[in-house]
Amino acid sequence: MHHIVPVWADESRARDHANLTTLCGACHHELHGRELEYVERLGGPPVDASWQRRPRVAWNNLTVAKLVRIERFEYVGEKRTYDLEVRGRHHNFIANGIVTHNSLNEYSGRYSLMPLLFYRPAPEQIQAQSASNRQGRSGAPLEAIYPEAIERWERVRQLAAEQYAWLVERDVARELARIDLPLSTYTQWYWKIDLHNLFHFLSVRADPHAQYEIRAYARIIAGMLKRVAPLSFEAWVDYELCGAHLSRAELGALRRLLRVADGDIESPGAARVTAEELAALGLSKREIEELCAKLAKPPATDDFDLDLAAARPAEHFARLMEAAVPRVDRR
Repeated sequence: MHHIVPVWADESRARDHANLTTLCGACHHELHGRELEYVERLGGPPVDASWQRRPRVAWNNLTVAKLVRIERFEYVGEKRTYDLEVRGRHHNFIANGIVTHNSLNEYSGRYSLMPLLFYRPAPEQIQAQSASNRQGRSGAPLEAIYPEAIERWERVRQLAAEQYAWLVERDVARELARIDLPLSTYTQWYWKIDLHNLFHFLSVRADPHAQYEIRAYARIIAGMLKRVAPLSFEAWVDYELCGAHLSRAELGALRRLLRVADGDIESPGAARVTAEELAALGLSKREIEELCAKLAKPPATDDFDLDLAAARPAEHFARLMEAAVPRVDRR
């Protein structure tokens, strides 16, 4: 329906049936873009519609406008996508660390029976909680407790697997039967992601501070990218993996040590910035440690070369997962 005299021109005729007509969609769109012109050409009275500015209602506590300068633009290359299919076992132990990086389709435990296949850490991975990183582990392997730890894990997994099979045999919904399966249960999924975001994933998950188990996956994916997109991979290594970003305080510390003269960078004598001076620049204890780590001699970088002799076809993992699915005898 179309208002012959626009509502904004005469609100009193908004519900006047004599002021309504039917139009096709294209004509309706055309008329709305040229209403004033049609009113004048049809000899109607002059249109006098004033626009009333609405009072501004503040929605935040910002009282002073602040201009922010764009620091830099980063060229991320042409928009190309690669479909990399990694078919295999992915245990839930580190699954959420991958979920955060983009969209994926995971094997559904609501629709299908879960393969009862579990991750078993190697002896060298059983370490104590890190004193400096509350999220990680460090120190020598706790070899003395490894046998008992494995035995306890196996008991829990066996009980969880038996409970899962018992529930599905009695036709309990799969979405409910799975709730007590441990985090170490392997899952599988299809993952689609663009190259830019995949490199961001690798920057976070291939980092030495990341959890060992997710670094193992990141290393394989990085090796695949090295073969598929070698130039982009090389740029990622140079500017992200082996590069570093500096804060204003960190740059202030470097400026005390270095001087730019005639296009050269030189060190004025035996310059030194003490920990107290770094703290005076605004750096916390942890930030000082991170700055020293950035400037220290870098550790050897992984070349991410894949051992293709150790590769297995997708069918191998399909058979492995299929063999771990419980054989259910409906009761």
